[in-house]
Amino acid sequence: MNRYKTIETYRSETGQRLKSNPIYPNIPESPDDIYLISTSGDRYDILAREYYGDQTLWWVIASANNSQKASLALEPGIQIRIPADKSLALRLYEQVNKAR
Repeated sequence: MNRYKTIETYRSETGQRLKSNPIYPNIPESPDDIYLISTSGDRYDILAREYYGDQTLWWVIASANNSQKASLALEPGIQIRIPADKSLALRLYEQVNKAR
């Protein structure tokens, strides 16, 4: 899924084409979610590739863990939730970004 397909494109005063910042949804917990403790070298994109088969879904894991950092790297020793239902996260993302 291209997460930018539902994001508005606009032109700046200088004519530069820009995209609005995406809004990431709150992803509800599920009994099927996976929990792990991060270790040195863990990154959201690597975990997304391992659990979803697609590293571009890093934002699903970051959003589920309320990550506000501008880095894909995880601090070692923290508990991370991997949402089991990535399709729910994708639907929620599309809904919140289409509605604005």
